Amino acid sequence: APSPTSGHFTLNFTLTNLQHTADLDAPSSRKFISTVKVINHYIDPLFKSSSISSVYTGCKVMKFRSGRNRNNTGVDAVCSYENNISLAKFDREKVYHELSTMTNGVTKLGHYSLETNSLYVNG
Repeated sequence: APSPTSGHFTLNFTLTNLQHTADLDAPSSRKFISTVKVINHYIDPLFKSSSISSVYTGCKVMKFRSGRNRNNTGVDAVCSYENNISLAKFDREKVYHELSTMTNGVTKLGHYSLETNSLYVNG
């Protein structure tokens, strides 16, 4: 049988209560590493209770960027899933709506506040 290949999608959002600092630009800094851990701690359970839970394999924060306001930090992540027959096709709109609901209308991610309208799934 052919082995499942993995598919990828991007996940972007902006945190309004995490000030962007220079150390968030350095992937080897302690602040970058610890912030990535915290964000993954919040993101993973969302996907694990979504419609792609059976094929979701994880997200990797690629970078943080300065938001429009200096107290905001944008997050760019790449998420993966097993692209198998049982998943007809990755439905980014469905996943977006599920994440939107699970983050209280794109306002909360754990102890972080989200900028409404900042969530993009494969966008």
